[in-house]
Amino acid sequence: MVCFLSTVYMCQQDGQISADELQRCLTQCGMSGSYKPFNLETCRLMINMLDRDMSGSMGFNEFKELSGALNGWKQNFMAMDRDRSGTIEAQELHQALGTMGYNFSNQALGVIIRRHSTQGRIAFDDYVACCVRLRSLTDQFRRRDSTQQGTAAFQYDDVSIYLYKCVLYIPRPFCHTRN
Repeated sequence: MVCFLSTVYMCQQDGQISADELQRCLTQCGMSGSYKPFNLETCRLMINMLDRDMSGSMGFNEFKELSGALNGWKQNFMAMDRDRSGTIEAQELHQALGTMGYNFSNQALGVIIRRHSTQGRIAFDDYVACCVRLRSLTDQFRRRDSTQQGTAAFQYDDVSIYLYKCVLYIPRPFCHTRN
């Protein structure tokens, strides 16, 4: 409830939530599951996932959508974290992604695990980063798979935009184009 109210307050200030504000909100409400701040890079990814106007921030309605996704991811993570360590292992990640409908090859799963784990363990905010990337990739793919046959055509520009928004985050001052 405190997280929700602090977000309402932030939105009342300028109508938008920045990555820094989202990080403070998620940290204050204990979403990371530890005493350390929620990962700022993950906050940027979450905003980019819902940033339809490419402003670098999200409005209150987008925050409500994100809140629903976060709650679902948190429940899924907690169900897989059977030893209550606050982290999950590769096999638990595989199961968690399976419950969301993903069925990856061992090779693809290995790439995902190497990207998001530290010493073979995946913390909640890294798990969220994984979920955000997968959701963004899936949404992008579904928009292009008009026949829903599992194939899509992408232009180089489409791939570049996706990579920079969701995979290779570059801080905003370096992303602006010069006129």
